[in-house]
Amino acid sequence: MDWIDSAIVLHVRPLGETNAVLEAFTREHGRCLGLVRGGRSRKIRPALQTGNLLKVEWRARLSEHLGFFTLELDKPYAARSLDDRLALSGIGALGNLAGLLAERDPHPPLFDMAALVLDHLDEERLWPELLVRWELRLLAELGFGLALDRCAATGTRDDLIYVSPKSGGAVSALAGEPYKDKLLRLPPFLRASNGFAASHQDVLDGYELTGHFLERHVFAQRNAPLPPARQEFLRLLRKALG
Repeated sequence: MDWIDSAIVLHVRPLGETNAVLEAFTREHGRCLGLVRGGRSRKIRPALQTGNLLKVEWRARLSEHLGFFTLELDKPYAARSLDDRLALSGIGALGNLAGLLAERDPHPPLFDMAALVLDHLDEERLWPELLVRWELRLLAELGFGLALDRCAATGTRDDLIYVSPKSGGAVSALAGEPYKDKLLRLPPFLRASNGFAASHQDVLDGYELTGHFLERHVFAQRNAPLPPARQEFLRLLRKALG
């Protein structure tokens, strides 16, 4: 078995004195693990930082084996964000959540969205909005997509401002009025086919929305809370947005 792909570093753990095991999110082959010979060396270690984009080659005698990675650094997103705590925490949150994907199950559109987030980390007003959209897509890829294009109660596509915390369906202002205290807010920028710019509150409401369903459908099934990396990211984001 032998393939070449683009990969985002998710996690690295040491193996012995010189080697490391790389967990990477690849575009065409999904989340994969492989041994990196010399992965703890001064030469290779800087490339193996969470969030970096790599060009990798994976080899194994049989597909079910751990295999070996050889790699080349493509874009050093982690190094570019060393002086930006918020960006680093966003990278950590993304990498942590991408680890939810089943091993070797490809998700090319989700990979492309992750690469888009990382490529815009120097645009502080844009990338948190992109990361919300990525979390929304992650829910869909995990089988828990939200229906935000029409009202779950009436079928209308107009004036959608709420989301049911149980069904994940959008709810119009009129239909949701009697229950508005129990509904989640649907930020305008997450509605299907719209051109709304996201305010600071919209972005925070977006994370509340995706966080609710990640907790309900994914982490509750594992008897676990939302990852500390995501919670720290939101703490820093709230502070940054005032």
